[in-house]
Amino acid sequence: MRAVIAGGGIGGLNAALCFHKFGWEVTICEQAPALGEIGAGIQISPNGMKVLRALDVDKQIEATGFRPRATQFRMGQSGQPILTASMADYEETFGAPYLHIHRADLIGVLQEAVDDRMPGAVRTGATVAGYGQDEQEAWVVLTDGSRIAGDIVIGADGIRSTIRAQMIGPDDPDFTGNVAWRAVVPVEKLGRNAPLPVSSAWFGEGKHAVTYLLRGGKLANFVGVVERDDWTNESWTEQGSRADALADFAGWHPTITTLLEQAEDHYRWALFDRAPLDRWVDGRVALLGDACHPMLPFMAQGAVQAIEDGYVLAHHLAQHDGYVAALTAYFDARHDRTARVQAAARANMDLFHQRTTRGKLTTYGPMWVADKIKPDLAAQKLAWLYGHDVTVA
Repeated sequence: MRAVIAGGGIGGLNAALCFHKFGWEVTICEQAPALGEIGAGIQISPNGMKVLRALDVDKQIEATGFRPRATQFRMGQSGQPILTASMADYEETFGAPYLHIHRADLIGVLQEAVDDRMPGAVRTGATVAGYGQDEQEAWVVLTDGSRIAGDIVIGADGIRSTIRAQMIGPDDPDFTGNVAWRAVVPVEKLGRNAPLPVSSAWFGEGKHAVTYLLRGGKLANFVGVVERDDWTNESWTEQGSRADALADFAGWHPTITTLLEQAEDHYRWALFDRAPLDRWVDGRVALLGDACHPMLPFMAQGAVQAIEDGYVLAHHLAQHDGYVAALTAYFDARHDRTARVQAAARANMDLFHQRTTRGKLTTYGPMWVADKIKPDLAAQKLAWLYGHDVTVA
């Protein structure tokens, strides 16, 4: 049993480990000359950590990540706390910890596990141009004209997926009117304005920011989202300027402005929303992660949902005799959940950007009150997401 995976990012590497766990051989085709990620942090919630624990890479991830003490909502300019929810009992409540990790570190852990368990599985410099299939096998066609065949093909090739484009047709996303900034800065450069050891969301009029720590607290990660329509480039790797980033968050709390002042690189990308697809499968070919359900960053679930996908996909392939039936069952198992997460992220976009006094009072006021009288309410509202365990049949 052999799977050919297009894409060597988080989703593709994780899927390879899931396939290996269920007895499959894997070839990963990655267009880059080497695996890696532009520097940025991501959050791995308990539902994702359960999969990584089942793959026996959780200890390595914990060693290189950071476990926040709490999640916190604050006003962007004053820094006034709205809500602080402890994360100390997350492992007991949801069955696994909540971690922050640098993307490059997560890629490194996953790649090391793949190389150790499946030597030679990753082919770099292999750009997928399309796929084909017949009754016996499926294959990817590389830009040099060569083919790599297996029993199935998985498109884990991201938001601009070549596999999806062939399967579904051209992508037609909707611009949200939001542009996101991201930066990573050594904590030692921030002095007393370093972010607290919590996951903080900072709210403002037509904008918000998120700060948290990475690599055992040595790095501070920043993501800031601003409502503007003069930048529509979706590139993850295009740089803006320090001056523009500071202008977007002028007058904000020193934790935010100091971080932007000290950052060497200020990447920005336009945020586009995509409606849930009604099809991820074409015979022996299936999509995974951002290729089929790209998510706005307001639930911090993009990577985690791809991690869940990989396990569910491999599990269904182990449970069904026919590949087409297994891939269809995978789609049926994942579609509604990922669509719900997409909708939750879309809703948070409006929640975080209240512009009027009335909107702030009616939105943030109940949060502040709930924090005083029912501090576990935030965790209860996330039980459907964080408490889910795809490793339990």
